[in-house]
Amino acid sequence: APKALLEKIEQQTFRAARIVNGLLNLSRPGSVGESETTTCDCNTVVNDVVALLEHQFEMQRVKVRRELSPEPVLVTGVEQKLQQVLLNLFLNAKDAMPRGGWLSLSTAIEGNEAIVEVADTGTGIPADALDRIYDPFFTTKPIGRGTGLGLSLAYGIVREHDGSIECVSHVGQGTRFTIRMPRAAVLPLARTSS
Repeated sequence: APKALLEKIEQQTFRAARIVNGLLNLSRPGSVGESETTTCDCNTVVNDVVALLEHQFEMQRVKVRRELSPEPVLVTGVEQKLQQVLLNLFLNAKDAMPRGGWLSLSTAIEGNEAIVEVADTGTGIPADALDRIYDPFFTTKPIGRGTGLGLSLAYGIVREHDGSIECVSHVGQGTRFTIRMPRAAVLPLARTSS
């Protein structure tokens, strides 16, 4: 039915606009409302950013494989900032796979930690560059292709959320980033007094 299709397009447009507005707000420090700390579901953050980049992935023959936790992976944080971390990681992965490849995304809960993994089958990062990837302005991309700020920003945001980010990479085989953050305490349902 055309009406259902139009409604779906409208929903996706609003969703994309919300994410883009959120990312723009990140570049304007001190903007009110958008940088509030809430309980965020990492599964939703992953899906929202994938939705935003879907077209770019298709154009570059990047296939997305999602293995998201069946239960919400909750963290306490600023949703737009977490979106920006993943946006940077996804775009880097895309750039590392100029001939296409697989972007594997997974979320999990391990004890008190929420885990998000982003892996690609791209060109990989040379060992001598691996120690410097979070340095501001360091980039392995050709001149004019990258600012070298994406990962240092991502690192800062993850640290701000009391988390850690680690990278394992092999030239010619791909790269895997693992983000660990404290899991948000899920409040137990109030017991009714008997």
